[in-house]
Amino acid sequence: MASVNKIAIIGGSGKMGQWFARLLVDEGKSVTVIGRYRTKLEEVQKKLNVSISTEISDIKTADAVIISVPVDYFEETVKQMSPHTSCSQLIFDLTSVKALPVELMHRYIKSAQILGMHPVFGPGARSLANQNFVLTPTTPQETKLAEQVRHFLVKREARVQIMTPAEHDSMMSVILGLAHFIAIVSADSLAGLEKLKEMKSIGGITYKVLWTLVESVISEDPELYASLQMNLPQLPHFQQQFLKNTAEWTELVKNKDKDEFVRRMREIHDRLEAQSKNFGKAYDNMYKIAGGL
Repeated sequence: MASVNKIAIIGGSGKMGQWFARLLVDEGKSVTVIGRYRTKLEEVQKKLNVSISTEISDIKTADAVIISVPVDYFEETVKQMSPHTSCSQLIFDLTSVKALPVELMHRYIKSAQILGMHPVFGPGARSLANQNFVLTPTTPQETKLAEQVRHFLVKREARVQIMTPAEHDSMMSVILGLAHFIAIVSADSLAGLEKLKEMKSIGGITYKVLWTLVESVISEDPELYASLQMNLPQLPHFQQQFLKNTAEWTELVKNKDKDEFVRRMREIHDRLEAQSKNFGKAYDNMYKIAGGL
């Protein structure tokens, strides 16, 4: 990684692209941000000490290329960049889905070395410290590169996991997909209520945390969230399970079956507690989160 000095970021005028551009400039790297719209690129250039280009062919002079585009545009991007890659280059992608992008990179990029990478945080992060990364190598050569990237990130206090693209996508179907789905449906339910402002002003800690989750998701780019919902392969399974559980709990409340409600809640408590050593601190942690709101 020490020999990587010139880095091109395709889609670098987006929020995450800019985040990584800033990080790499601070690391002393020479960064070129590549995008479709010169006006947006010029705005980025005013904020960051980077070169800009609207020509994807300009990746050919880079030691490494970072692809920071939505998964819906990923195949077309990789097709366009493929003729301009070389065997000496490293190619990374930042998509939140891994199986399809990694497969597409293998399909179209025959010379450069690739590695799937998912920064599991948003552009609001202040540094790499305590941020989660997932690396998804699929060959021994990629695994060697992943270890080098892990060393770079851990040295800067990031938390790094290495797994297959399929394992990543299965986990993200819950971590991102189901969590976002619950937030969006909750937002839809809340938006139709009267006196929402009054409820927010008198709400307790649980409501404030729910409201923060709802606002944080709904205020982001709907194109990104729609893309995630449509491209996480196992998400429909988890959504159906969630809807099934919702219907069962609704019936318990409707039938005023207090005994079964209590029994099931205690059973869930025991199952979750067995899997989380800090389970008992959750309520206190919720107050800490709410304290910063």
